[in-house]
Amino acid sequence: MILVTGGLGMIGAHTARALVDLGREVVVTAFGRVDVPSFLAGAVNVERLDVTDRKAFLALGDRYDISDIVHLAGSVPGVNPVDFFRMDSSGLLNALEAARAWDVRRFAVASSLGVYIGRSELPWHEDLDLPAVELPHQIIAFKKAVEPIAIHSLQGSRVQPVILRIGSTWGPLMDPESPFNYVPPYISAVLRGEQPQRLYADDGGDWCYAPDAGRAISSLMTAETLHHDTYNVSSGRPFTNRELADAVMAIIPGRSLDVVPGQGGGPGPNPYMDITRLTNETGFTPDFDIATAVAHYLAWRFNNPR
Repeated sequence: MILVTGGLGMIGAHTARALVDLGREVVVTAFGRVDVPSFLAGAVNVERLDVTDRKAFLALGDRYDISDIVHLAGSVPGVNPVDFFRMDSSGLLNALEAARAWDVRRFAVASSLGVYIGRSELPWHEDLDLPAVELPHQIIAFKKAVEPIAIHSLQGSRVQPVILRIGSTWGPLMDPESPFNYVPPYISAVLRGEQPQRLYADDGGDWCYAPDAGRAISSLMTAETLHHDTYNVSSGRPFTNRELADAVMAIIPGRSLDVVPGQGGGPGPNPYMDITRLTNETGFTPDFDIATAVAHYLAWRFNNPR
């Protein structure tokens, strides 16, 4: 059985669904809200868990025969950054202790494409040295620290670490007004009949659609052999805001969505991640481009609030 912490969040739920589709038994944890999305109903075991509670975390091993862990649980920073780092560090260390205690096969943990900030070479690939630069957000700072902590914590055990450098992911279950990705708020404004924020046509990035992210992570957890401990998880190519606006207008006729010509920050390529390593070792390729992702998301949002 595979444990997915934060398994009712956007990436966690799609990872759990992809694992179930591959025939794996899955237990997901959630803290607070435990609303199970329709695509997971009846398909997984659900446990309410505060991952910072060491005793409760380790007790999961008494109820389930857990073979692998995908640690995706995390919090959102508040006023005091120390509280955020303490909470997420505690959850990470409890998950790592459980991995060693249960002698699991693989322990995967979420990092971020933000670790590449400061590298100008594109596409970003896993062999790039990570620069020591000022980071724009506490979450990215924590994700960058997660990588050596996880790898060193599992040394001397039989547990294989899998660092997931996850791209800018969006899709079903994401907060429709998320401050971390402008695509859901953009589409939400259109669904309300409002004019969304004007975007620069040639700006964009490597936007991974959540079902693809889940499939990519599940492929890493179920591959017979992995030859590395770090993998980019994303679409592998950049999309532009022009493509986003065109995709929305193709689904909702009559809407005119203006985009500002050019790029907001000046000319230059939009950042994206190389997923060659992921593809070569697991066979993963994205199912969605921006047009099919927008169509799928709009169909979902017509019947779901987030």
